[in-house]
Amino acid sequence: MTASITAPRATLPIATAGLIAIALLAWSWQLADGSNEGRAFSYSLASGALFGLLLQRSRFCFFCVTRDFVERRVPDGLLGLLAALAVGTLGYHAVFGAFLPDPSGGRLPPDAHIGPLSWVLALAATVFGIGMAISGSCISAHLYRLGEGNFASLAALAGALLGFALGFLSWNPLYLAALQEAPVLWLPGRLGYGGSLLLQLALLGTLAAWLLRYRQAGSRTEAQGLWSLLFGARWPTWVGGVLIGGLAVLAYFRVAPLGVTAELGSLARTGADSLGWLPQRLEGLDGFSGCATVVKETLLSNNGLFVIGLMIAAWASALAAGDFRPSSGAPRDWLRGLLGGVLLGWGSLLALGCTVGTLLSGVMAGAASGWMFGLFCLVGIVLGLKLRPLLRLG
Repeated sequence: MTASITAPRATLPIATAGLIAIALLAWSWQLADGSNEGRAFSYSLASGALFGLLLQRSRFCFFCVTRDFVERRVPDGLLGLLAALAVGTLGYHAVFGAFLPDPSGGRLPPDAHIGPLSWVLALAATVFGIGMAISGSCISAHLYRLGEGNFASLAALAGALLGFALGFLSWNPLYLAALQEAPVLWLPGRLGYGGSLLLQLALLGTLAAWLLRYRQAGSRTEAQGLWSLLFGARWPTWVGGVLIGGLAVLAYFRVAPLGVTAELGSLARTGADSLGWLPQRLEGLDGFSGCATVVKETLLSNNGLFVIGLMIAAWASALAAGDFRPSSGAPRDWLRGLLGGVLLGWGSLLALGCTVGTLLSGVMAGAASGWMFGLFCLVGIVLGLKLRPLLRLG
């Protein structure tokens, strides 16, 4: 009797997930109206949905995998991150060769996330890392955790909007003090594609070899059916990493590099502008590549559809896997999310992106700014983990 009662309950979330997937496909089909803009919109929604699925199933969160290693010496998640960077590096360099056959001419590849090197980037990355530790996730993970029913992530996203607004207010003095004359180092421009590729793969390989020293042999996995394989236990992070690396290359080739903060930053910029909070001119901001922000004049945008697809697909994936567990969280979770979110937003604005845009897309593109962001993010996470008990936040 119990089995007959629980079986329909188990099928309801799966059926709902299927309906959500069908709705996403239908929307993507409707957006592809034959125009260049429509095709870009359709691809952005579809790639965002795939990204959300991969994030949710492989628990691909920069903060979570780093905390696993810092606190428990479990390197598997960081190895997955390195796998994503290695696959993306190979693909990006191949694509660059088609766009810009000679990288030594001083030009940068179009729209690639290649930013300036300065103490502002180091500060922004450190603050972003502290924000991750306090709020419990990076921005992309808050988006997919919202799909899992963690409604306290709303506080982190609201805090990020406020942090972006504060970042706009602090942009001009920091730009004039350090960013205006800061060097932009693109490794293929200095070393050629071959030298850049060898250097990055050597660095990633060295880091992987060091992390593998801490890896313990896992238990043997038994044969599983396709459904259990896809929506049973979480995927190994390296599987998600390899697939995300491939998706990053396709996304750059078709529309734009992976990134999740352009839409959030644009919403904050539009709101702050309507309230009269922004300075009349944001010096040099719109001239940088990265997760660009604009005052929104239309509802739909490529990055907005990417983020929407991410959240909806993560919701469907969580339903199918039994990971959808709605929780409002305790008041301190909302306070922690709001405080950490402000730091995430401020750091993202000054770093021209987050762990997806500046770190993943940046390192894959051979940008020294991506490596610098990752290094100081680690510093920020370590500081944030030490700060959490002092703030009585966990």
